[in-house]
Amino acid sequence: MSKLVRDLMHTGLITCKPNATLGQVAVLLNQHHVHALIVTDRDGRPNGIISDLDLMAGEWLSSDEESLKVMRSLTASDLMTQPVDFVEADVPSEEVVKLILEKRVSRLLVTKNGKPVGIISISDFVASIATKAQVRRETVADVMSDAILVCRGKTPVVSAARAMTSSGWRSVLVVDAKGKILGVVSGHDLLRFVKDGVDEKLVVRDVMHPALTIDMHASLQEAAKLMIENHYHRLVVIDKEDPDAFPLGAISTFDIVEVMARPDSVWQKR
Repeated sequence: MSKLVRDLMHTGLITCKPNATLGQVAVLLNQHHVHALIVTDRDGRPNGIISDLDLMAGEWLSSDEESLKVMRSLTASDLMTQPVDFVEADVPSEEVVKLILEKRVSRLLVTKNGKPVGIISISDFVASIATKAQVRRETVADVMSDAILVCRGKTPVVSAARAMTSSGWRSVLVVDAKGKILGVVSGHDLLRFVKDGVDEKLVVRDVMHPALTIDMHASLQEAAKLMIENHYHRLVVIDKEDPDAFPLGAISTFDIVEVMARPDSVWQKR
């Protein structure tokens, strides 16, 4: 049975007023971890949409002090896209996909009986694809994170710390120019700088520790055993057929716990 918009959408709206400055829009986007805001009038009716790409135009054009002054005076109403494209919550998702492709937009306002109730975006469709994938828990490759936080050995420690904070990762993988693994920098490596601070010239290769790797085809039991024996929370996943190639991903204690917590997991069945 085809899913409807209401089955995939995000309920509720993150909004801003037309007179919100670009700086205020940036704060709201960052706070709510969204790519766009609905710009509403004094009565709460949608007037337009302002996205992170709209802000990029402002940042790019503010190349000198005079241009920056002009950009600082702009508001959400100056850069927002209008009119707002919308779709009813009971429309089949396939129709929305066609509409998004035709209009070349990333999101649509969702209404119910003409009243705004949420947003449906490309990200929601991507998430629906992910949920259809069959859950497997046999090997490291089945549960590992394909995305990893990476930096070069010459990256300043302060930059690595900033990247870890913004991404929510507890460590960053250090590689050379060809992607070969050099080491890992974790929160534990940075604790020593809490009291006295860190020299801005200090780079990650000066504080990193050796990376612990595991083959993508290894079992979850092997991964768990390796973590326990070495007191590591994350392992770098490689292909043992080509160990010097760029790493495939990472597997952490969180990845394994997440699998155990799923309703269909063997750990939840009695």
